[in-house]
Amino acid sequence: MSRETTFIHLTDLHVGVPDVADPHLFTDTAATLSTILEMVATIDPKPSFLVASGDLTNKGDVPSFHHLKRIMTGIDLPVIYALGNHDTRSGFYQGMLDRNDALEAPYFHDQVIDGIHVITLDSSTPGQIGGTIEPEQFAWLEQALDTHAELPKLIVSHHPPALGEEPDLAHWRSIVFPDSQRLAQVLKGRNVIGILSGHIHHDRVSLWHGVPVVVGTGQHAATDILQTDVLRMVRGASFGIGTIRRSGLTVAFVPLPSDRAELNRYPLEMLRQRNAMAEIAAAE
Repeated sequence: MSRETTFIHLTDLHVGVPDVADPHLFTDTAATLSTILEMVATIDPKPSFLVASGDLTNKGDVPSFHHLKRIMTGIDLPVIYALGNHDTRSGFYQGMLDRNDALEAPYFHDQVIDGIHVITLDSSTPGQIGGTIEPEQFAWLEQALDTHAELPKLIVSHHPPALGEEPDLAHWRSIVFPDSQRLAQVLKGRNVIGILSGHIHHDRVSLWHGVPVVVGTGQHAATDILQTDVLRMVRGASFGIGTIRRSGLTVAFVPLPSDRAELNRYPLEMLRQRNAMAEIAAAE
């Protein structure tokens, strides 16, 4: 790298179809995304690329992805997409890529943009809230990390890795613990400058086994992290402006104005039970 590289980090776009009722969509996410893209277009110097790290839509259906595709045509940047738990693989392939084969295959990929090797994982797990990484992805990831060894590598995954040293009761918030531990081993000693994620709906930066993990609030709603007995969602959105230098990664968060009004509440026990039932169903 001979210069700074700037990029944009969006996450949890939760785009829906206009005029189609969705009781689980609490804000006008399409309008928020359009506003953010207008703001991104004013950034100087022009960013090299944009990362959208999952939950691209709220329902995962083809019409929602078609609407997202229309909105994103307004930005003149390469866009790197990852899939989240609200997305469906078939909806993304058909609605965004006009692809009609292998519709349930995980969507993982990599590319080099302006000297940055961006590696994108598919942590979505059909039918579940939490994230996993299939064995085939780990095998591919090890090969991908061996390519362009001289370039700094940015990992994109909708679910952030589990941060603790043992499984968390709130494991739906991350990549499951065994997969997180394996990911840490695979990334060890590699030229990984950061991981970009979403899912938890609040801005957070962690140093995880020496790798910065940057999570964004996203464009739908914000988690009230002062409330620990329930999952309280309030009005709020932000995006990140990342800068990569020889010295490492910097991310600045750009919050949108908000009154922080309450949008919804989820009992934590309900989330635990829902995720446990999905895991049992997946194992059968």
